Amino acid sequence: MSEPVQMEILSVAQPGGPEQIRPGTGERPRAGHGEVLIRTRAIGVNRADCLQRRGLYPPPEGASPLLGLEVAGEVAELGAGVTRFQPGDRVCALLTGGGYAQYVVAEEACVVGLPAGIDFIAGAGIAEVFATAWHALFVLARVQAGETILVHAGASGVGTATVQLARWRGARALVTAGSAEKVARCVELGAAAGCNYHEQDFVETVWKHTGGRGVDMILDVVGARYFERNVDALAMDGRLVILGLQGGHTIEKVRIARWLQKRLSIHAHTLRNHTVRKREVMAQLAAEVLPAMARGELRPVIDRVFPWREAAAAHRWMEANRNIGKIILEVPADRAG
Repeated sequence: MSEPVQMEILSVAQPGGPEQIRPGTGERPRAGHGEVLIRTRAIGVNRADCLQRRGLYPPPEGASPLLGLEVAGEVAELGAGVTRFQPGDRVCALLTGGGYAQYVVAEEACVVGLPAGIDFIAGAGIAEVFATAWHALFVLARVQAGETILVHAGASGVGTATVQLARWRGARALVTAGSAEKVARCVELGAAAGCNYHEQDFVETVWKHTGGRGVDMILDVVGARYFERNVDALAMDGRLVILGLQGGHTIEKVRIARWLQKRLSIHAHTLRNHTVRKREVMAQLAAEVLPAMARGELRPVIDRVFPWREAAAAHRWMEANRNIGKIILEVPADRAG
């Protein structure tokens, strides 16, 4: 029996700060039935990676313990039953974990081909944020053309994808962000207006730009700290989609009557442990978002690229909230084969 083939990985020595990310080696996986083995060329860094590194977001049962929810690279091996790809195809993939490695296995249904003109760096900034934004906007909240939405953290990876998708589908986006520069960048991407949350009240901004009506949908990553003010900012029949809890996860008192009066709905958003929904969303990205990217109508916004051995620095950059768009780890070709 042949010896297992080794690959380079980045693992977390113990829960803690970015310094806990360490280079090492692991056994290269094999593609099982319905799976694709990808030679990683670029890795998207997500807030979930930072949470998992700190021990606050454990991977689902059976998933790789390595960080990494999205990669771009080349198909290296096909499992039995795979029909959509060939070795050498350029792809990006949405993962349950394991992306901080030279090779990763992904379910065929969660892999999409990269259009011509989209390189690996850009490709690594597509799957997680555009899948999240698409699911929140069009599956959970059912946003329609002509509606107005509010995107908290509009300059984040998910935020920049949400602003673009809303504009592309004929909706109007308002944003919050942590600086005037970030707000301006969101406007460049298609937002109608925004506010620096350090200096302005987002509820007042919403009322100003909706004539006091409120927004039809809010995409929120803050959680408890914004909960009551989100209610104030929503219009009748508004929808709140929560996908992060950066501002706390416990609310002492909730005035339910206000939800009834406005006929509001709330949705909790996560894709990582929802296999069927991930397949559906990735199929929608392949059918609609990737062709739009090929036509230049949508694009991943890349903030900064770090060599993959500098993942700790990338995590520090994200946790300092300095990015506008995606942070990417690049795996050089001579280290990916």
